[in-house]
Amino acid sequence: MATVEPKLILLFSGKRKSGKDYVTDLIHQRLGPDVCCIVRLSGPLKQQYAQDHGLDLGELMGPGEYKEKYRADMIQWGENQREKDPGFFCRLAIKGAQQLIWIVSDARRLSDLQWFWREYPSQSRCIRVEASEETRRERGWEFTAGIDDAESECGLDQGVNFDWIIKNDGDGSQLEEQLATGLLSIAKEKAKEN
Repeated sequence: MATVEPKLILLFSGKRKSGKDYVTDLIHQRLGPDVCCIVRLSGPLKQQYAQDHGLDLGELMGPGEYKEKYRADMIQWGENQREKDPGFFCRLAIKGAQQLIWIVSDARRLSDLQWFWREYPSQSRCIRVEASEETRRERGWEFTAGIDDAESECGLDQGVNFDWIIKNDGDGSQLEEQLATGLLSIAKEKAKEN
């Protein structure tokens, strides 16, 4: 199945436990599956890593301890793949996307953003999801050396002019207001364009 040319690509980044998946799932629910799809760059990475290492893909895709056990090695393996071909995981992730709006839920590196900027310059928008360390700890985050100070967590901390910064510290009404006045209205407009 061929990939459809998108009208809008929302590239989300943020620290572990900042709530990227929660925010992107919320946007997906508001816009609907006919209009948008969630693209996970980590999906193809985890699929290939699981296959190469004989691991349970379902557990690697989840939020639990199983993924955390393999995270550091998986990050290094992914970096090695990106050195060979920076767009490898991006191309796999969008393969077959049919909706007009793509929500990339897990952009983690400048090379991810650069690939989308180069391939889809007029459609790509960058969004940063932020939460305080206190909120992230309440969600189960604990600093882990080699993970939280690696490029996969820090690569977009500087040098990116985000189109939106979403504060996600647990106040649902504040989050809804941020989405309604920015991202959702623009996404709905783009979906109506012919």
